[in-house]
Amino acid sequence: MNAQQLAQYIDHTALSAEKTEADIFALCEEARQHHFYSICINPCHIPLAKQALADSSVKICTVIGFPLGANATVVKAFETAQAIEAGAEEIDMVINIGWVKSQQWEKVQEDIQAVFDICQAVPLKVILETCLLSEAEIIKLCEICKTIGVAFVKTSTGFNKAGATVEHVALMKRTVGEMGVKASGGIRDTQTALNMIEAGASRIGASAGIAILEGLTAAK
Repeated sequence: MNAQQLAQYIDHTALSAEKTEADIFALCEEARQHHFYSICINPCHIPLAKQALADSSVKICTVIGFPLGANATVVKAFETAQAIEAGAEEIDMVINIGWVKSQQWEKVQEDIQAVFDICQAVPLKVILETCLLSEAEIIKLCEICKTIGVAFVKTSTGFNKAGATVEHVALMKRTVGEMGVKASGGIRDTQTALNMIEAGASRIGASAGIAILEGLTAAK
């Protein structure tokens, strides 16, 4: 795999609360320069990103119900609609983890379905926060997402006690089959990114995208 191919796996990410408009503009310029697949930002920054990425192939991805997933379903749906109207081209939503741990599977499915219905043609990635889940819960969630027809299941927000693992990515891929798997959280170097791809990830969420690409170049 060359750097250009690897760059197309990467959602170049800036989601921490202190990111300024200057930070977002710099993120967009880095994404344009390195040909990343997308940037992943908080919804308030979408208009700036849309302006900065005009005439660029880099897509704008945003997060919904982030990072806890505990918003009311109607709020997630409204936030999704607003984000798409502002220019978001992909949506990463956080599931309601408390409902999962309470085995409220019908509520979990309705929560995802409500956002999916708003997305329509816009790809939806569903963030599971795998570090908080059992294998059985991960499998059940992947099956729900497959039934609904979302574009991706995603490992993590990157804001909890752990991020993506190769084992969880492989488990998710085995369960969803042809659906996409996004590995996110704690992926900071080339080898880790390549390990995730080998395990079945078709997208990588990382704030260290440039370092990941530079590591590939250095290795060669």
